[in-house]
Amino acid sequence: MSDLPEVLSQTRDDFLDLGDKDKIQLLIEFAEELPELPARYADHPELLEKVEECQSPVYIFVEVEDGKVAVFATAPEQAPTTRGFASILAQGLSGLSVEEALDIPDDFPSTLGLNSLISPLRVRGMTGMLWRMKRQIREKSQG
Repeated sequence: MSDLPEVLSQTRDDFLDLGDKDKIQLLIEFAEELPELPARYADHPELLEKVEECQSPVYIFVEVEDGKVAVFATAPEQAPTTRGFASILAQGLSGLSVEEALDIPDDFPSTLGLNSLISPLRVRGMTGMLWRMKRQIREKSQG
């Protein structure tokens, strides 16, 4: 079951090892760890792509340099589950090779064991984030 890069595999295992209440706490911890946008994006929000699948205003931007991926995301503090998802993906994809990032299964969000705890709309939002990140990686690695 682990064709995932180590960091995402570990994140998935951490979630699956916890009870429901602790899973939500871990998601909140990830929300608190969402890296700040670098100034080059914070000062130019028009460069970020809105994730339409999310109920909350989530924006992402992907860089590909020397075959390595860097993911940046922003999500409101008032939306901790969405912000936690953005953090999991931004931290989990950053530093991966293009191939590793594109090989992440599209259903990764549903493998965290959160489906019974959060709304299907929120899981769909995380799936949308991953899809958009992978699309940007494909586009930026072809040029």
